[in-house]
Amino acid sequence: MSTQPLSFRMRPKSIDEVLGQQHLVGEGGIIRRMVQAKRLSSMILYGPPGIGKTSIASAIAGSTSYKFRTLNAVTNTKKDMQIVADEGKMSGSVILLLDEIHRLDKAKQDFLLPHLESGNIVLIGATTSNPYHAINPAIRSRCQIFELNSLEEEDIRVSIRRAMEDKERGLGSIEIEIEDKAMEHFVLSSHGDVRSALNALELAALSTKKGEGGKVTITLDDAEACMQKSAFLHDKDGDQHYDVMSAFQKSIRGSDVDAALHYLARLIEAGDLVTIARRLLVISYEDIGLANPQLASRTLDAILSAERLGFPEARIPLSQAVIELALSPKSNSAIKSIDAALSDIRKGKIGAVPKHLRDGHYSSAEKLGNAIGYKYPHNYPNHVVKQQYLPDTMTKNNYFETSDVSKYEKQLNDIYTKLKNM
Repeated sequence: MSTQPLSFRMRPKSIDEVLGQQHLVGEGGIIRRMVQAKRLSSMILYGPPGIGKTSIASAIAGSTSYKFRTLNAVTNTKKDMQIVADEGKMSGSVILLLDEIHRLDKAKQDFLLPHLESGNIVLIGATTSNPYHAINPAIRSRCQIFELNSLEEEDIRVSIRRAMEDKERGLGSIEIEIEDKAMEHFVLSSHGDVRSALNALELAALSTKKGEGGKVTITLDDAEACMQKSAFLHDKDGDQHYDVMSAFQKSIRGSDVDAALHYLARLIEAGDLVTIARRLLVISYEDIGLANPQLASRTLDAILSAERLGFPEARIPLSQAVIELALSPKSNSAIKSIDAALSDIRKGKIGAVPKHLRDGHYSSAEKLGNAIGYKYPHNYPNHVVKQQYLPDTMTKNNYFETSDVSKYEKQLNDIYTKLKNM
């Protein structure tokens, strides 16, 4: 049997064998149309690990007459790229799969650009990072960008069954029976990473003792031993990190406590206490705010407790904070009000500070007419007195925006309205 991993051997030989990604390789999909028209253009494929970026590149090559070469943007040198470029000149064109393209340095990038322009190299860049953030615009502008979707559970099942039946590339030469619970463990524990599922299947098939008639029966225990606990797909510097953070806040803002706890669990599993703490504190002021102002202090208490405890116990105060934030009344009055004021400032709407409000703690202030006529509010009934505070050009500006979602915010709004009508 080949020493190459099962996941490598089972890479699709044509786009018809590609799992998932029907928006790209299905009927009418852009990559299928390129292959059918024999008009390939350079492209960047991005998405989580193990979902088929390399497989699609391999399938494109297998579905066309192009030669296919694989390099890594970090480990391979400019000299390696020169060899591929020379091959492209001789054969008319060559497909170059460049893994980790987001880490391509400037020298290699400058080398590649003219070969992409001439068509000697059809570049297929593979990356787990969002190319709009991570890849130089010069390369990006010469490539079409395609996002790959995470594989569905059924895609992983199909991949496992194919590998068990394929006698040429897979495990078809071994009589294998896999228990339903073992299959589910491979599928669910892979988190959509077909590479890890296939390699765990191969280890189980080769390391499990054969039974009567030479049959290999893979049980749940075998699957758990070979799969172990798969790496959780959460890169603290990658797109998934920011997507999960965004979904976390939006779920709390939307009062969906179950979704909020789901995303909290993903951040906890990634061990990212710093992000959780910062995000919760932001949410307590941005999304709950004046509707439940005491909750910001309770959220901070939960964060301090979590930091003092550390994981795994930190999950308990964090969970409590998330539940309360998600189910609390919501108000964005604070952020809307300050952003309205900032918007005017950034547009140059500033105006001079009224003279009676200016600093009077220096000898020449009175000569300049500063601080004259200022009314000290504490000398008046209810500690309030009518006088102008905004610059002359802005006296009609209103920034405070509120709603009546809570008794407290309604009280603030009543006070605001009363003061405005003095």
